[in-house]
Parts: sequence; structure tokens; C-alpha cells
Amino acid sequence: MLIRGLWTLCDDGIVRPVIESEVLCADGSWLRVELLVDVGADRTVFCAPILATWALPHLPAPNQLGGVGGTASTVSIATQIRLPLGGGATIAFQGSFAGFTQVDALDMCILGRDITNLFAVVVDRPGDVVCMIGKGHRYTIAKQP
Repeated sequence: MLIRGLWTLCDDGIVRPVIESEVLCADGSWLRVELLVDVGADRTVFCAPILATWALPHLPAPNQLGGVGGTASTVSIATQIRLPLGGGATIAFQGSFAGFTQVDALDMCILGRDITNLFAVVVDRPGDVVCMIGKGHRYTIAKQP
């Protein structure tokens, strides 16, 4: 299984590794969302502006999440995330994901280790590669001649 991402120029002028995904909304439609591939993030987290557009029901999270700026108000959202496998195929992950309700807490949705731990994650800026590799695929690191 191979999920390809890309390096994308963000609003702040910084190029970051993302995977283009889709998230199931309350009305049954799928909304396209870029997820930052963050190998240091414990959980997949949605930012406040995205949560507002989905109108998904949410519950208070048992644990508040935080980062460099401290903790922020966190909710729990039950939904599905679809990631592209290529050729039009997708893989879906259903679960309870975190969301920040404060607009300034997070400017981009994050793909965390609750999903990335299922894969080998390659984030290679010089090689222009962002991908997650699962069963049926492999990668090799070799010294250049």
C-alpha cells in the first residue's frame, strides 16, 4: 500500500509535507482537507475553521491537547478520513479524532501517529518525496554511487 503526499507551499510561505485527504461530513458528503504529515504529533487533529464547515457533532475530549503554545480547548469528533492509494482507490480510517475549537490554536490540520504508526513514513525534502508505505510496498536506503 502506498499513499503519496506532496510538498506544498502554505499561506505563511513555508513549504510543508501534506497528504490530500477527504473527511466525512455530517451530511454524508466528503470534504477535501490537506493534512500536515507530522511524525511528532501523537494524534490526528483538525483545526477550528475546518470543524465549523463540517458541522459534525462533537464531544468534550477526555484530554486537552497542547503544543509549543500550551494547551487549547479540544473536542472529540467521530468521523472517517479517506487517504488516496492511487488510481482512484482510497483507504478509510474511522475513529474518534481530536479538534481544536480555538481559531488561533492550529492553522492546519495534522495527520498524527494514531494513523501514521500503521505505515513507514517518508518525508524527504531534498528528494521531493512525501509518502506512507504499508503492506505490499517497501523502500530501500542506499548510498549513491
